[in-house]
Amino acid sequence: MRQCELLGVSRSSLYYEPVAPSKEELEICRLLDQPYLETPFYGSRRMTVWLQKQGFNVNRKRVQRLMRQLGLEALYPKPKLSQKHSEHEVYPYLLKGVSVTRADQVWSTDITYLPVLQGHYYLIAMMDWYSRKVLSWRVSNTLEVEFCMEALEAALLDYGKPEIFNSDPGSQFTSKAFTGCLKAAEVKISMDGRGRYLDNIFIERLWRWRSRSKGASLKYELIYLMAFENGKHLDQEAKKWLDWYNEERLHQSLEYRTLNEVYRNSKLMLKEC
Repeated sequence: MRQCELLGVSRSSLYYEPVAPSKEELEICRLLDQPYLETPFYGSRRMTVWLQKQGFNVNRKRVQRLMRQLGLEALYPKPKLSQKHSEHEVYPYLLKGVSVTRADQVWSTDITYLPVLQGHYYLIAMMDWYSRKVLSWRVSNTLEVEFCMEALEAALLDYGKPEIFNSDPGSQFTSKAFTGCLKAAEVKISMDGRGRYLDNIFIERLWRWRSRSKGASLKYELIYLMAFENGKHLDQEAKKWLDWYNEERLHQSLEYRTLNEVYRNSKLMLKEC
């Protein structure tokens, strides 16, 4: 007890052992996440009724909790997976009125929930705004900052640095480790303010976009089509899909060029200038 007092932690938290989610809860999370592609306007009330029609004994309070966990909200997905930390500094938004015209001018990041059969995982991606190329990514079964740091450090190592790095003001991105890494690289830090959900639109399209004419979706084309054995299997298949997305997929909005091609051409033009 005295040791807990000296450390400033409660005894209950010291003895607490986290409980893994049940198979039913994992199935409900999957069922909540997948239909969101079809009905993003469904709130917790409609989702509760929809789940009850699927045979699940759930109430609205439970559905609200799981939707918050998944980062789902009616009309559009908000980055709720990355919650604010009251003691972390939040940086101002630097992109208002800024025209993004070249590669490595602005990078952005986001985290998404990946519902799989035997557990739950999270995926973070670093993206170049101009080309929409996925620069790096990592999969984790927790929301600790370490996997975010790994993705950031990999992007900086492989591609240099952006002028501005934009994220939501979640605790992973406002942590001293994450912001300290950006400051050490002399990168300007920008964070979305309230009501700026469209600033994550390119990565949201990567996660969820379904339209055949406008884009691909990691969840629709991979996550919901395969039964992953474990996190390693998920990681391997995500790598294959993201490599294809960068290297082979022709993007209509980019004049049917690949993301790698757009990124590479922009870098070459900058060298020639």
